Amino acid sequence: MATDTRDPAGEARKLPRADRLLEEAAAAGLVARIGHEAVMDAIREELELHRQAILEGGPCPPAEAIAGALLARLRDDARGTLRKVVNATGVVVHTNLGRAPLSQAALEAMRHAAEGYANLEYDLAAGERGDRYGHAAGALCRLTGAEDAVVVNNNAAAVMLALAALGAARPSGDAPADPAPEVIVSRGQLVEIGGGFRIPDVLRRSGAALVEVGTTNRTYLRDYEDAIGDRTRILLTVHRSNFALQGFVHEPSLDELVALARPRHLWVVDDLGSGTLLDTRPFGLGAEPTVQERVRAGADLVCFSGDKLLGGPQAGILAGRRDAVARVKRHPLMRALRVDKVTLAGLAATLAHYERGEAVSEVPVWRAIALAPGALEARARAWLGALGAAAPGAEIRPGASAVGGGSLPGVTLPTRLLALAAPDPDALAARLRAGDPAVVGRIEEGRLVLDPRTVMPGEDEALVAAVRAAVAGG
Repeated sequence: MATDTRDPAGEARKLPRADRLLEEAAAAGLVARIGHEAVMDAIREELELHRQAILEGGPCPPAEAIAGALLARLRDDARGTLRKVVNATGVVVHTNLGRAPLSQAALEAMRHAAEGYANLEYDLAAGERGDRYGHAAGALCRLTGAEDAVVVNNNAAAVMLALAALGAARPSGDAPADPAPEVIVSRGQLVEIGGGFRIPDVLRRSGAALVEVGTTNRTYLRDYEDAIGDRTRILLTVHRSNFALQGFVHEPSLDELVALARPRHLWVVDDLGSGTLLDTRPFGLGAEPTVQERVRAGADLVCFSGDKLLGGPQAGILAGRRDAVARVKRHPLMRALRVDKVTLAGLAATLAHYERGEAVSEVPVWRAIALAPGALEARARAWLGALGAAAPGAEIRPGASAVGGGSLPGVTLPTRLLALAAPDPDALAARLRAGDPAVVGRIEEGRLVLDPRTVMPGEDEALVAAVRAAVAGG
């Protein structure tokens, strides 16, 4: 019988010293980028992994291999976990990729606000405390026709705050007789938004009691009327921005709900979800209600997102009647949900594009939506030409882009795709995601496809280089 003469302890002593690895990391500039303690933690972990493998019977790898693996790991750490991504999925408002990219003007405004002090809550003319929300309210009112507006950190927060603030009393000022005021909503509007958050859950967190009326597909005005009681404070409408009901469906209009609510001294809150300030029909997207239309219909508060079809930074906006907005501003939750100076600066700069009539050319979301198939094909063919023999079997094919972000469900835009051939398209996609910058595409009909609609201007060269490297790496 053969005898195992290996000496695991002796093999483990061949591992390079920690100080030697530290020197190599410092020479590569990684200690300066990450910090001494973080590098030492990584060295200890790397050496311990190899030590355990050796003690379990494996050989000691060459010192160069250990150092190479460590430096690759540290370089990856130095890039951070939140990294720049080239979005080649064709989904314009991609929730997982950060939703709306910002305009250059918005980025510049946010940089100016962040690099020093700003008059966030200071009235420069009066030399005294000012209104944080006035920086965006004026433009929001001019663009939507609302009497007042306020900004919080996202639309779910906006809806919760609206229900909590308005549920405390009727528009007439009467206090509720019960600590759990009732909010009436159609069963067909009890939606779930991204991340598993559901409208009933938001309602409960606001302190309101949910009263469901109608059925999934058909709700009538009389259903709301029959459900109104002494504890009713709010009629809530929720726009189905991430799915569609078709066929045998009915629901009352916002105008009808407002007409029902006014003489009964009830609030009307409209959760518009994504929200748009532009008419979507000229872009081939069908009819989507605009914020202006919902404000004109008479809703006390219209709630919508700042980082979806508006194309600005993450925010939730409440626009509507002055007394309703005033109650929102006074509510204790307002301080917990408010936004900072950087967000307000980016939002104000984004709104300025709409006021100047340049949103389609300057706001990246609308610029991407407005791209014509001819321009998309020219760009995809330029990629194909730049790749040449480096991407055998690649071709241009027609496809469809989605707006995404819980907006315009089922609506797509015609596009042209660069389709890459690979024995394993999932592996090719993984290599593209591992690059710097990461490139994210989608698998379609057995090929990895890249959609130029959502690739930002100036990213073409990086995308081509990433594809060339990923194909070669297979």
